[in-house]
Amino acid sequence: MELRNIAIIAHVDHGKTTLVDAMLKQAHALERGHEDDELIMDTGELERERGITILAKNTAVVWNGVKINIVDTPGHADFGGEVERALSMVDGVLLLVDAAEGPMPQTRFVLQKALEAGLLPIVVLNKVDKPEARPEEVLNETFDLMVELGASDEQANFPYLFAVGREGTAWREGEEPRDLTPLFETILDHIPEPQVEEGPFQLRVANLDYSSYLGKIAIGKVHRGTVGKGETVVIVGAAGEPRKVKVTAAFTHQGLSRLETTEVLTGDIVALAGMEGVQIGDTVTHKLHPEPLPRLVVDEPTVAITLTPNTSPFAGREGKYVTSRQIAERLYRELETNVALRLVEPSPEVFELHGRGEMHLAILFEQMRREGYEFTVGQPQVLFKYEDGQKLEPYEYLVVDVPEAKFGGVMENLGARKAEMQQMEPAAGRIRAEYVVPARALFGFRSQLLSLTGGEGLLSHTFHGYGPYAGELKTRTTGSAVSMENGVAFAYSLFKLQERVTFFIEPGTEVYVGMIVGENAREGDMNVNVTKNKKLTNVRAAGSDENIKLIPPRRMTLEEALEFLAPDELLEVTPRSLRLRKKVLDPGQRKRVERGKAPR
Repeated sequence: MELRNIAIIAHVDHGKTTLVDAMLKQAHALERGHEDDELIMDTGELERERGITILAKNTAVVWNGVKINIVDTPGHADFGGEVERALSMVDGVLLLVDAAEGPMPQTRFVLQKALEAGLLPIVVLNKVDKPEARPEEVLNETFDLMVELGASDEQANFPYLFAVGREGTAWREGEEPRDLTPLFETILDHIPEPQVEEGPFQLRVANLDYSSYLGKIAIGKVHRGTVGKGETVVIVGAAGEPRKVKVTAAFTHQGLSRLETTEVLTGDIVALAGMEGVQIGDTVTHKLHPEPLPRLVVDEPTVAITLTPNTSPFAGREGKYVTSRQIAERLYRELETNVALRLVEPSPEVFELHGRGEMHLAILFEQMRREGYEFTVGQPQVLFKYEDGQKLEPYEYLVVDVPEAKFGGVMENLGARKAEMQQMEPAAGRIRAEYVVPARALFGFRSQLLSLTGGEGLLSHTFHGYGPYAGELKTRTTGSAVSMENGVAFAYSLFKLQERVTFFIEPGTEVYVGMIVGENAREGDMNVNVTKNKKLTNVRAAGSDENIKLIPPRRMTLEEALEFLAPDELLEVTPRSLRLRKKVLDPGQRKRVERGKAPR
């Protein structure tokens, strides 16, 4: 059977997973009962909640006798390690671009990776049914981006289609909209077949899975040769030392299922069971010819966050796994599949995690808390580099889309964060501006953008590169309201303080000394007593009692809480709660630390 291997790449929310849904349905690749499902490839709980793809996933359809292996990839740059792994298995890419928004920062990121890998693109201008769609302009912008990123003549001469992924339609220029037949035909015509090399079996592991019945499963593209169930193969790891294992089962992909087969063929994306001890990037080879392929190379991390066991007065109340040993075991398991993650252990009780961005690490923390882990994390820090004696820091390519009337405040805020404008375009009462900005300057910017624009601002950013250190930056202009008493918060206390404090808690919330209960409207921290209730007497007079009306508390997600943190603060993460706290809980001790009279 002929083969085609493609990856679908795009910016977040440009319609990748929805288009894959339509491809699976129209190729009749779904099992009975799944025909009406949506976002079929987003199988994770967090993926469905957030509406984003986090992990790259494999599927396959058969069209006119040709098997098309499809890899659905994340659009967010924080999960770039997943994209880079996916691109190592394919021979071409389907680049989706929103016909209204045009190329966005993550479009640039994923396209650059594809072009560097020498892959041929097919461009799909999606969501052309939007009232604000401008397909011809977006097509020209996409071509300009290809040229800017150094596309070869063959890559720049890409075929393109118009599509409405939600309706399952695609068409070429000058044609009438119909089903996805033009898309499938374009894939067969323009994506090359996998190159077949002569020689013994060779497969580079691009992904891992685990089955309680079959054990560790290695997923990757067969570069040459064949292998079958029951055969002995050799795993060559990073150290180069070959190790023999037995293939207990071999699978190919079809729709959402894995089909067991007696033998896998060259060029196919397959799964091999029985691969105990295998790591992503390892090569599985013939036992008599252990020749490794080049290991997968992913971009280096840019953000570090310190994780420690929970030491607050409420430690151990909600978590199932609370010790440093249990946390370490979980992090080591994550390292096996999360190739963009790094772990440094300065001490047995401290774990320093290096990742591609705040969201990359926040997703891991969210997964851990749902599994029953309890821990604390510190403020995100960027990772600096030193070259030729010069200090370098990571920069992000930022795009903001805001109402025209609100742009002045946004521009002023970004100017204070040492952002440099690259381009600005007004359109239909809104302004889209592009900046290059230090990565650390974006900590906390998302919430400020929403405040400045009344919730109407949009932003997106991706890693741009390392540049000269920009100097000191001040990204937070407010302080914290810190509890100075243990106890339960009362509505009376919150009401008295709410003119000066935006609270994160509600009446009845249990608090401890040093816990952050809200945001101080002014710079600097303020110690507050939220456990004080009104003294009751038998005397009542009309009009003497105030009618208590509380402003609803501000509920923060894990990412927003990470953005809020100051250098002397921690985020307490448990299965049921997110609590902000000071590193030093005692107010008197904290003052001495601030004055430099005691070590932190």
